[in-house]
This record gives sequence, C-alpha cells and structure tokens, in this order.
Amino acid sequence: MKDLRTQLTDQIKILDSQVEVKQQQLSDLSEFLRRRGDIEAEYARALDKLTERFTHKTKKKEQWGQSVCQVWSVLLTQTRLESREHAALGDTCCNTLTQQLAHSTEDTHRLHKRSKEVGIQMQDELLKVTTEMQTALKTYNQYHTDCLIAEGKLKEAERLEERHTGKSAELGLGLSGGQRRSSVKKMERLMEKRHGRVQENQLKCTKARNDYLTLIDVRGTLTPVCCCDLGFHLSVERVMNCYLASRGRIQKTEEAGLKQLEATVTSLDQGGDRDGLLQQHDAAFCLPFRFSYHPHEGDQVCEVSAESQVRYELETRFQQLQSRLAAVTLETEEVSKTLKATLAALLDNMCESDCNPSPDVPSSLSNEPPGGNAAPKLTLAKRRANQQETETYYFTKVKDFLISSSLTFKLQAKHDLLKDAIQKAEAVDSDPSRMQCARSVRVRKSRPVSQFCHTLFTTDILSYIQSSGQQIPVVVESCIRFINLHGLHHEGIFRVPGSQREVNHIRDAFERGEDPLSDSECDLDSVAGVLKLYFRGLEPPLFPYDSYSQLLECVQIEGVSEKDAQIKAIISTFPRPLLIVMRYLFAFLNHVSQYSDENMMQPYNLAVCFGPSLLRGLDSDDAVAQQPQVNDLVKTMILQHDIIYPGQSELPGPVYEKHMTLEQEYCEPITEEGDGETEHLPSEDEWEAVAMFDYTARSPAELSFKQGELLILHSKASCDWWRGEVGGVKGLIPHKYISVLEGSERGKREDGGGGGSTGNLTADDPQTENTTRYTHTHTHTHTHTHTHAHT
Repeated sequence: MKDLRTQLTDQIKILDSQVEVKQQQLSDLSEFLRRRGDIEAEYARALDKLTERFTHKTKKKEQWGQSVCQVWSVLLTQTRLESREHAALGDTCCNTLTQQLAHSTEDTHRLHKRSKEVGIQMQDELLKVTTEMQTALKTYNQYHTDCLIAEGKLKEAERLEERHTGKSAELGLGLSGGQRRSSVKKMERLMEKRHGRVQENQLKCTKARNDYLTLIDVRGTLTPVCCCDLGFHLSVERVMNCYLASRGRIQKTEEAGLKQLEATVTSLDQGGDRDGLLQQHDAAFCLPFRFSYHPHEGDQVCEVSAESQVRYELETRFQQLQSRLAAVTLETEEVSKTLKATLAALLDNMCESDCNPSPDVPSSLSNEPPGGNAAPKLTLAKRRANQQETETYYFTKVKDFLISSSLTFKLQAKHDLLKDAIQKAEAVDSDPSRMQCARSVRVRKSRPVSQFCHTLFTTDILSYIQSSGQQIPVVVESCIRFINLHGLHHEGIFRVPGSQREVNHIRDAFERGEDPLSDSECDLDSVAGVLKLYFRGLEPPLFPYDSYSQLLECVQIEGVSEKDAQIKAIISTFPRPLLIVMRYLFAFLNHVSQYSDENMMQPYNLAVCFGPSLLRGLDSDDAVAQQPQVNDLVKTMILQHDIIYPGQSELPGPVYEKHMTLEQEYCEPITEEGDGETEHLPSEDEWEAVAMFDYTARSPAELSFKQGELLILHSKASCDWWRGEVGGVKGLIPHKYISVLEGSERGKREDGGGGGSTGNLTADDPQTENTTRYTHTHTHTHTHTHTHAHT
C-alpha cells in the first residue's frame, strides 16, 4: 500500500513538472516572436526610408533609359511591398502570435488543473479498492483462524474418543450396559457438536475467501495522462502555421529552409510525445502489479468455491452481475460516444484560425482606422467562452467515462471468476449420485413464541429490549440475516418498493411470535420494507428526540475527524441497549454499501432510505428542510460506523457478522420442489419520491430531473417506469433513479394516517405490478426445477 501511494504521488509530481516545462516553452516562444516582431518592424521602417529616398531620386532622372527606369520602378515597387510585408509580419509576431501564446499558457494551466483533479479522484478510487482488499484479507484471516481452531478441537475430540473407547474396552466387564451407553452417547454428542462447528466455520471461511478473491483481480490505471496535454500541441502548431504563412510571402528565396521548418512543424505528434513521456518515466506510469492471493496458514483453496450452500448464492449473484454488467457496459459505450464527439468539437474550436492573415492584410495596414479590430476581439472573446464551456463538459464526461470503465472492469472481473466457479461446480454436480445431495438444504424453523406480552412494531424499543431480554429485536435480527444471506447483491435493495400485502403479512407474523422469513421465497424488497417499517414505527425513534438538534449541528463541522468525534460524544450518552442496536444496524448498512457496484446502493442512497425512519424531530414542519442534513448525518454514520460506535471490548453485546450462516438451533433439513410464483405490486394514487441520480430524458415522453429533486408519482406504468410529474410537467420517470419517500402517500398524509414504507402500494388496489422475488432455481438434464429455500 505504501509503494502504491508513492507511485501515485510520483505520477502527480511528474505531471506537474511537465506543466512547468510546457509553460516555459510557451514563454520562450512568445519572447522570441516579440523580439522578432521588433526586428521585422525596424527592418520595415528602414526599407520604407530607403524606398522613399530612391523614389525622389528616380523622379529627378525620369529621362534616363526606359528600361532602366522600368527596372528601378519595379525594384522600388517590390521593395515597398516587401516593407509592408515585413511590417505585417512584425505586427503579427508582436500582437497576434503573442496573444495566442498567452491564451495557450492559460489553457495549459487550467487544463492541467482539471486533469489533476480527475487523476487524484481516480487514484483515490484505486486506493479505496486496495483498502477494501486489505479489509477482505483481514476478515478472511480471522475466519480461517476460527476454522483451524475448530478443526483442532475436532481432532482433540477424536483423540479423546479413541482413548475413551480403549478405556471402555478395558473396564467393560466392570460397567453396566446403561453406563456404557450413556458414555457412548456423550461422546457422540460431543463429536456431532464439534463436526457442526467445523462445518459452520468452513462455510464462513469460504465466503470470506470468495470476497477476498473477487477483489484481487480488480485493478487498472486511473490517471488520465491523455488529458494533461490537451490542446498544447495543437496550439503550438496553430501559432507556427500562422508564422509560416506570414514568412512565406516575403521569404520565397528561402523556400528550402521554410520547407524544412514546415516539415518539423507538421511532424508534431501528440500521441508520440505522450508515449515518449510514458517510456521515459516507465517506473511511475507502469501498470500496477497484479494482486496475488495470500492463503492463511496453509489454506489450500486458492480460487472461488461454489460448493454446498455457497453454490446457489453465487448463482444468484452471477445472474445479478450479468444484468448489472450489461447495463453498465451499455452506459459506458454511450458515454464513450459522447466523449468522442465532445473531444472532436473541442479540438475544432481550438483549431479555428484567428491569426492567419489574408492576402490583402499588408496593403490595408496603413489605411485601417483606429478601433477597426473591435469586432474580431468580440468574436474571439465569444469563441473563448464557448471553448471553456466545452472544456467543462468534456472533463465531466472524462470523469464519468473513467468511473464507468473502472466499474465495468471490476464487475467483469467478478463475473468471470464466478462464471468459472459455477461451471466447475456444475461439472462436479453432473454426477447423478451427487444430484440428490445437492437438493437437500436447510431452512429455519419458526422461533419459539415469546412468553412476554409486548408489541414489536410501533413500540418503545428500549422497553421492548428490557422486557424481552433480546439485545437485538427479533425483527431486526431476522430481516438482517435474511438480507445478508440472500440480498446483499440485489439491485435496489431498500430503494425498490416491495408488496404492501406481503409487508403486512410478515409484520403480522412477527407480531404473533413466528419467524416468517424461514421461507426463502419471501420477497427481498418486502423484507427490506419490513425492516424500514419497524424503525419508522418506533416511538420514540431509535435516536432520541432530545439528541436530534445536537446531531444536526454536527453536520456543519467541516473536519471529518472532528465531526466523527462530536457525533461519538453525543451518541455515547445514549442507553447501552440502544447503542448495541445502532452498532448492529450501521455495521450492516456499511456492509450493504460495500456491494454498491452490484446493488447500486451507495451510503448516500441508504441514508436517504433510512434517515427519515431513524432521526425524527418533534417539529414535523422542518422535516423537509432538514432532510439533507439528516441524510448527510446518516451517511457519515454508515461510513464511519467503526469509529463512531464502541467496539465489543468497550460495549459487550451482539455484533454484526459479514458472513452469516443458518442458525443451527432453528434449522431442519427439507426438500422442496416447484416454481416460485410472481408477486404483484399494487399501485397508489399519488406518492412523493426523491431523485437519487441525475437523469436526462431520451424521448418526449420522459422527464428530466436532478439528484435530490422532489418528484410526484401517480401510478406504475411498468416494472421499470412510473407515471408522474416534475415541476408541473407530466411524463415517465424511471424507478431505478428514484427513491419513494417514507410515508409519502398524499391522501394518507392529508387524512392524518400513518405513512407507508418506501414505495408502499396499497393491497386494495386491483392493479398490480411484478416485483422481484428471491428464488433459487437449478435446472438439471431431466428438466426438473428445484427451488431451494434459505433463510
């Protein structure tokens, strides 16, 4: 990591030094042309005096031979024209060309600054990927250590069993049959427990190793070197061509020298210079080394594994990756086309010649009135403004293209690894003797009904924890476990609305003391809606009312470390049971955001979905105005959860695990067949939503909007589009770019009723839309489809 930071720093230093070299070159060239212009102007004045002197003498000697007079007349005429040409060249060198070079110097500095900003952002992205890989490595090492410890305990139990068997044989004559059977059963229970612990730790280790391996191949060069010298060579070429055109009219006798100079000018090659720079500084700009896999203490598995239960999780993730990769690839291609067109327009704007003099310029120099060049100056200023506007748009597209290309590369690397792993697993599972085993899975039984009487939803969470003895409420734990097992890679999790009917069904089941999430065919979006519904219904909310204003004041702090410290100081005053739940929830949200490449849920998007549910003030009138501060605060808590919330050593209690398994005490083997049915999403009359991204309409039927803009939704046009309005203009709105606000149905709000979950659609509406239901399907050669249910 240190070497990578050093290399990236060297890149920036080299590019900065190159800018200084370019500016010095432009300064020297400008000084040379200015002095050359002074010399040409002085030479023109000398020629003009010489012509005037001999013109008077010639007039006195008109009777000389006609041929001689004609020669003198032609010679003086040519000298007078040469004087005007040199005067024009001197004016071009002193004014036009030096002005162009001054503009080029300004352009070079400005373009380098923007290119440097993009380069630093891309370098931060590379460092972020490397940090994620290191975090995944630490997680993998931890789980593999647990696996080795469990295997050691298993071996110790096996040795104990062997010794116990030997002693039992020796003392068998002295013990009764009941005593021997009791001893054997104890050993069997011990061995069964140790075997179960080894299998569980091996599964966790496999998941952690898979995450680690998927990050190893993600690499790329992120510094946009191609933008550092944008237009520099073109500007020099333009100035020199203008100089050559002026000299060509007066130096025809030096044609050979001009051709040589012209050949040198036309040999300017931006690509060749860039390649030479990269070769000269190969150590700084070489491709990064391929990340190598470091197994932990003798682990022999060095590739993504699709064994056992991981197989179906990877198959679902692979299908989601395919869909996401196709969308990102198409977006990258569109951005690439726009980038090429913008670059062509920008270069054309730079190529517009405003310094090549026309043939009649020299003859009109002496007759041009003062201020006659005002119109060209206005045209030049307008062209400069258009050029800078095009530059801004171009660099925006450069950044979008680099980010999109980097994302495509990462998704493609994960896609290829998962594809190979699944193909290898399918080859192994093609053995008929293994197919029956593959269909046997485990699902959770319903949890025992609670013996205390307390409402789960719309309650005081602190009272619930104290009365139930559950440090993490069953709704939170069960929903988070379900999403961890099945929905981390689900596109639009917490943003895409689920079925209100199914949300109510899951909620009622929890209220009855059941665990409805034992069925793996529960809609992921509905489960996410239940989790948000639970926190939205808490009264008081998870964050106490009296801390609302204090937490919002932390948003105004600019320093990241100071902001985190202030938030931590405020949160540390909360009751310990609340801190345990907050620590668990925000660790989970941070884990969801780590898969934003696949699920499109960055920390900001998660903050928009959970902010109104977690933080609420007593004054509801200011809720809309304070929503941006709430979103920023929740985003900070998601990103810095490990700093803001105390660790397990400071605050004992349950902590969120990134790689969960089924709870053994609630598992039983089961085999199911059949296809999952499609659940329908009913529509509502009118909802409010907030734009998650900028969107530009591609047809007259669509609407354009900016990130953070408030939208009104009328009905669902299809599974991908809403009918709605923006600023009074009606049209189609893509659902992947928006997030329906919590409790945003206008009719319910005006009547004083409670709000629904994100995108809640009433179950009484007969019009329904399809939602995404989590279903595992595995098709064999006998065309049987088996649905495997996980919790």
